[in-house]
Amino acid sequence: MNDQVSGTQADLAGDDLEMLKKLSSAYQSVRAELGKVIVGQNEVIEQIMIAIFARGHCLLEGVPGLAKTLMVSTLARTLNLDFSRIQFTPDLMPSDIVGTEVIQEDKSSGAREFKFLKGPVFSNIVLADEINRTPPKTQAALLEAMQEKQVTIGGDRHTLPAPFFVLATQNPIEQEGTYTLPEAQQDRFMFKVFVKYPNYDEEYLIAATTTADLDTNVAQVLSGEEIVQLQQLVRKVPVAPHVIHFALRLVRATRILEDECPDLVKEAISWGAGPRGVQNLLLGAKARAVLEGRTFASTDDVRAVALPVLRHRVITNFSAESSGVTSDDIITRLLNDLPERNDGDAVAPAVENAFG
Repeated sequence: MNDQVSGTQADLAGDDLEMLKKLSSAYQSVRAELGKVIVGQNEVIEQIMIAIFARGHCLLEGVPGLAKTLMVSTLARTLNLDFSRIQFTPDLMPSDIVGTEVIQEDKSSGAREFKFLKGPVFSNIVLADEINRTPPKTQAALLEAMQEKQVTIGGDRHTLPAPFFVLATQNPIEQEGTYTLPEAQQDRFMFKVFVKYPNYDEEYLIAATTTADLDTNVAQVLSGEEIVQLQQLVRKVPVAPHVIHFALRLVRATRILEDECPDLVKEAISWGAGPRGVQNLLLGAKARAVLEGRTFASTDDVRAVALPVLRHRVITNFSAESSGVTSDDIITRLLNDLPERNDGDAVAPAVENAFG
């Protein structure tokens, strides 16, 4: 039996199939437009697009000068979305991000009242630039926005526009003047993506084009309303029970208190992934399948998104760090050892009852 979903799960409707073709085509168009400005970084662009259509936030880590900011701002232009850039600095305050209430006087009546002035977080795409160069108090100002798609000021809730994404960049924590993001906030990011140095040919092209007088225009591919519709389509993509079990076994194998956790992992990590890890593995697998024009998600899709989903959720201990073992090493080892299927990879009775 292959990874296609059995007849117990509904297939995508005719309109949904048309939307799927549109999304796959739009994805290729977005990549082509980004290619006019960004040289290389194909894997990074793919992972950002998967996160966007899965309604997830993305954390980009890399040294300065790798075009992380340019990549995000160009993506906002191709998707025709409102875009705000917040430069995180040590003196940035939470009100500088979410906004603040000010007293305003009515010139005709003389009455005074509080008025909420929206901060830059009220945009479709928020670039949190160098998010780990500001203290934890200010980093935490994004928590409610990322999770609840709203901010609360003075007891009043203010809904953020849809779609809403936080694409944050951070410098490697080994660099001076950085504040490590708390685990709770890292967990709000669907993906953690490593932005690496370009290869020789790519860097040659970067040097040649960025030092010349070139004016590159990118076309708008999708609107905000279309993105919301396509996000809904991603969640309709069916997933076979054994794919869900595969994602679940992978995540549970990272928890040192679970029986599924191998001894090698128990010796190397201090904390494993939570339920959001499973959710994001499956959503990422669905989005990847749709972007490739497929109507179902497979274990190969889960494997493809495992590293960006889990690398910031699997926390290595001192012993592993001193030996040079990273979370990527641990996840890769688990992927190599984990069987595609186990006996009993079927829908649990409780799940059948809940949805039947």
